Amino acid sequence: MIKGLAITPPIIGRISIGRVVEKNGKRLPEKDDQFTITTQIQTRDGWLLHPLDEELRKQTSSGKLRTIPVRMLFNDPDLNLRAEYSLFDRQTGRPLCVGDGETCKRQTEEGLQTLPCPGPDLCPIGKQGGCKPYARLSVRVGDDEDLGVFVFRTTGYNSIRTLTARLRYYHAISGGHLATLPLTLRLRGKSTTQSHRAPIYYVDLTTRDDLSLNASIEQAKQTAEHHVALGIDQQALDNIAKAGYEAAAFEVSEDEGLQVVEEFMPETDAVESDDKLVEIESPSEGLKAALMKRPAP
Repeated sequence: MIKGLAITPPIIGRISIGRVVEKNGKRLPEKDDQFTITTQIQTRDGWLLHPLDEELRKQTSSGKLRTIPVRMLFNDPDLNLRAEYSLFDRQTGRPLCVGDGETCKRQTEEGLQTLPCPGPDLCPIGKQGGCKPYARLSVRVGDDEDLGVFVFRTTGYNSIRTLTARLRYYHAISGGHLATLPLTLRLRGKSTTQSHRAPIYYVDLTTRDDLSLNASIEQAKQTAEHHVALGIDQQALDNIAKAGYEAAAFEVSEDEGLQVVEEFMPETDAVESDDKLVEIESPSEGLKAALMKRPAP
């Protein structure tokens, strides 16, 4: 097997709550009040819709997709939701620094180094702009794919906090049967002083409308027992997935990094995140030079 290559779940589609539009000659992100399920094929007009988008949209009364029935691929919450502070090279999409609030992996002129990570607000590098929380939630939608996932990407604190809490709570209360628990990806709205009372949207994870929590947990346990009887080894799947994530210093490829920069980290203009209205500034010209300097002992 190739060394230094992160092995991540096979992605068959995307879930988003916005799109990239062209304004005044610039491609900028624009938030939406509904989900969109797309393939991984992008044209000049945007991402091509996945057949599931139309199928699920027909089941709504408004035609707006605000809930998606999903299941997790793994029992371990941290395998389903990958989140860290991330700084990307704007030209190549290459990760330059990735941290968890305690330690980070950073590209310097001395090579890849492990350094303290105080977070974007306290880090001298992060303060120069471009470093944001970045999370990827992998979910199963429909029954056509066995181990393929749709990915929802976000840089919003509301979505990251909520999804982290829900995954860990459901894992605990179900006795660890997260992968067999029937769940719903749900779009929620709220307003804050920072959003100037305008509605903002974030993503939540709940049990399904037609099942109580108790019934959902009972179904999850029965399904897990059935999988064991069939010889399906969920723990082995979790173990191999964890090893795959840890196989490389950075999980995010350059292609994905370019998509993230365009969709979530534009160079200028006020952008409405799923948390608040924020003014994004282009990192200074000296940022890459600062990253490449060897840190003082």
